[in-house]
Amino acid sequence: MKTEMNSVDSPEGITLVLGGTGKTGRRVAERLKARGIPIRIASRSGTPAFDWNDQSTWEVALDGVTAAYITYAPDLAIPGAKEAIHGFVEKAVKQGVQRLVLLSGRGEKEAQLCERVVQDAGVEWTVVRASWFNQNFSEGEFLGMVLEGTITLPAADIPEPFVDVDDIADVAVAALIEDGHNGEIYEVTGPRMLTFTEVAKEISHAAGREVQFVQIPKEAFAGAIVESGAPEEIAWLLNYLFDTVLDGRNAHVCDGVQRALGREPTDFAQYAHRIAASGVWKLAA
Repeated sequence: MKTEMNSVDSPEGITLVLGGTGKTGRRVAERLKARGIPIRIASRSGTPAFDWNDQSTWEVALDGVTAAYITYAPDLAIPGAKEAIHGFVEKAVKQGVQRLVLLSGRGEKEAQLCERVVQDAGVEWTVVRASWFNQNFSEGEFLGMVLEGTITLPAADIPEPFVDVDDIADVAVAALIEDGHNGEIYEVTGPRMLTFTEVAKEISHAAGREVQFVQIPKEAFAGAIVESGAPEEIAWLLNYLFDTVLDGRNAHVCDGVQRALGREPTDFAQYAHRIAASGVWKLAA
């Protein structure tokens, strides 16, 4: 298995994974390592360190890189993201990067402006435009709510085709290491749409205990975010997502997983049973 330590002089070059400790980046890195692909995981706590807000960290991270998986934290929709993506992509191309794979979001016009930056870079590119992650309920933002038994969010019962992060990682890896994905926008979703009420029922069934969804006013949610001490950009993003992206614009299933991988995407029920079996949703004794 090749690692960063022995990959600098590799003739095939290094694949850079930005956000390599995040939900998708970690999985992309694991899959590339398993295939013996020389990789470099870039994060603020990594070596070399990479910080979107500090361009002086970009050059070292890009040294010897020929392909890059780009994720922008916390989201491409936030103010300043387009400028950061433009600066990074420009530097990446100058340093010899030949293939770019960008993680983007469905229904976000700001994210699609960032997509255009990658598309106009003059190198091979693929966009993976993802719906809401299944793993938000098991690894991140909403796990605490699931454990408490009540998912309290300002979301109307508008369906969303939640996607499994493992499917996203599989698509990203294919685009990074295989031919045939250049110029593709893969809009990746699960195989069916679910409302948050239906999500709660799926989790309840898999976990063997009741988890309910309760819609709360947007104002109450915004206030709770502020009181929690969340960074300003996170507070802005969460309010933006619930106020804008979950308005019905994404209430349709897409075929990105099928087109990229030649197989069906993971159903939320499969995900829920897998997570329940792992013990993540098990309550402490």
